[in-house]
Amino acid sequence: MRKRINSRLLATVGLAGFLALAPQAGSAKEGGVDDNDLISISSFSGAFLAARAAEADNDLDSAIDYYERALSFEPDNQVIQQSLLLSLVSEGRFEAALPHMRSLKSVPEIERFSRLGLAVDALRNEKYEEAGDWLKLVLESDLDRLITSIMSSWSKVGEGNSEEALKALDELEGPEWYRLFSTYHDALIKMQSGMNEEAEKAFDALLSDVASASAGPDTYMRAAETYAAWLASRGEKEKALAALDKGETYITGRAATTILRENIEAGEEVVVPVADARAGAAEILLNIATALNRGGGEPFVKLYLNYALVLTPDNDDILIQLASLAEQQSEPEKAIAFYERIGDGSPWRRLAELQTGLNLADLDRHEEAETFLNTAIEQDPDDIRAYLALGRVYAVQKDYASAAKVYDRAVERVEEPEREDWSLFYQRGIAYERLKEWEKAEPNFFKALELYPDQPQVLNYLGYSWVDMNMKLEEGMKLIERAVELRPNDGYIVDSLGWAHYRLGRYEEAASELERAVALRPEDPVLNDHLGDAYWRTGRKLEATYQWAHARDLDPEPDLLAEVEKKLKDGLPEEDRKRLAEVSPVDAVKTDESATAEAAPAPETVEPEAEPESEAKAPETPQKAATGGAMYTIKPGETLWSIAVDQLGDGERFRDILAINPALKSNPDLLRAGQEIRLPE
Repeated sequence: MRKRINSRLLATVGLAGFLALAPQAGSAKEGGVDDNDLISISSFSGAFLAARAAEADNDLDSAIDYYERALSFEPDNQVIQQSLLLSLVSEGRFEAALPHMRSLKSVPEIERFSRLGLAVDALRNEKYEEAGDWLKLVLESDLDRLITSIMSSWSKVGEGNSEEALKALDELEGPEWYRLFSTYHDALIKMQSGMNEEAEKAFDALLSDVASASAGPDTYMRAAETYAAWLASRGEKEKALAALDKGETYITGRAATTILRENIEAGEEVVVPVADARAGAAEILLNIATALNRGGGEPFVKLYLNYALVLTPDNDDILIQLASLAEQQSEPEKAIAFYERIGDGSPWRRLAELQTGLNLADLDRHEEAETFLNTAIEQDPDDIRAYLALGRVYAVQKDYASAAKVYDRAVERVEEPEREDWSLFYQRGIAYERLKEWEKAEPNFFKALELYPDQPQVLNYLGYSWVDMNMKLEEGMKLIERAVELRPNDGYIVDSLGWAHYRLGRYEEAASELERAVALRPEDPVLNDHLGDAYWRTGRKLEATYQWAHARDLDPEPDLLAEVEKKLKDGLPEEDRKRLAEVSPVDAVKTDESATAEAAPAPETVEPEAEPESEAKAPETPQKAATGGAMYTIKPGETLWSIAVDQLGDGERFRDILAINPALKSNPDLLRAGQEIRLPE
């Protein structure tokens, strides 16, 4: 039996008002600063500016070095100490951050992190009363108050005073979204205190709360998983599975749920996630981190996850989150280091191995990646994720022959293909197309569409391939146009439509569509190059030169760079058909290859690539009743409106989505990347 696990791990609930104090996310670098570079900085301002520049690049190792250099000039500068403290914690260097926490313990602007860190230090050393004192803040936001209140309750549990801890939680007042977290930790404390009947009632009440499922999907399912693990540990297998079933009524697609269910069904021993007061304090930090993990919130996610890891250093759930976050921020070496900390007996070990293989490929260590993933296939020949991961490693090296062989092996393991196998056939089709074996490629695209009708990427690739080969022109254009209808905000698919018009000599239509594609993906050199070509053919030669120059400056691949530079010098020849005929569909029909082991291509999961957001509000109009159809995995930045536009062709149909997804009704704006919802037929 093949294992199918959704490895989209991180939640998305926006609580983004804190970002002023945090290191800024950007392209990651490894290493730190050379000593000679530090010595050459001879002023406070030089060190400070260098630190800020490194921080803007997400090069926190270097930022730390520069901040420490700045402090050598002004040891009492609290602004530098604050930035250094946050950078050290974000990099997991807790011990080095402790002196700065003590120095800043009475500074209101930073105490939410300095005193929180000192409380974490006290809790890990079982100094529970001291931890409670550190958790008293002068300035508190709603989020700060929730964290400190729940951690204070756990410090009371550590002191042996569960009754007072529960009373404090019961008296906690705040926004409506508090209820999910306070109820969950109330149930945990009762579970820890041996109040089994009361704990069951609290968990059952939480799992019946649809509003909680919408407010914090990951925390809601984390509660369901904890409850199920606890029941299973007491020998109540059926009740444990029923708890997971209840949770999955509203939230599906979590890897942790699938892994836990498999272990419970197999009768294997399961570990209850929250074993003591320290783990309880770590749990609220983990809950908040997953809730904050949305575009722009990554700095705070790292802070809270690293604080949680100090309390529970072997917590695989936290390690997985940190690894995935490192992948999002293009730090594959750090991701690998986190995955290596996950032990052989962990249910997360298999996923960690596959992700490690992909990260090795991201580091251009392709031979290691191939060896690693081949070993993974040998260990479990029925795990299709491993084949997809290995195929991706070959494909990025343009070794399509090896990729095709890997996909052939995977197809042989699939006895009866299901909808979720569409990507396997799609990838095999691409590999054979690149090998110029169209007679083998085309049936794979047809099979992918049979399994997943109207899949936009497949429609796009197949349609453009036909147009590019000057065959089935009308059918090909219809497929591309349908893909655009389904994904109007996908710049790559819109580019395909524009480029298909160009290939057919419809230059005005091409320019119009390519302008829209570039507006959606302004950072892509291929799309800018295409628009330049269309402008040139319509007589807009000055604009064409601008677009080519822009494409040149966007760091294109060497072949494209040479081509663009030639066009900047000579323009396009009078008859350009030969060059255009050599353009491969994969260049014009660009796809995003997944960084996950479960499927490719897809929106990147551990390095999510957000589509442009649409916050349009729909007018009230009557809608026909909707019935359930395909499952859909939400990508970062999507709203119900944009999903309805992309997938159903009409933004008004967001109401149909709500009608068949009860968990979304109480707060439809709180979607998370990786969450699965059902789409109307």
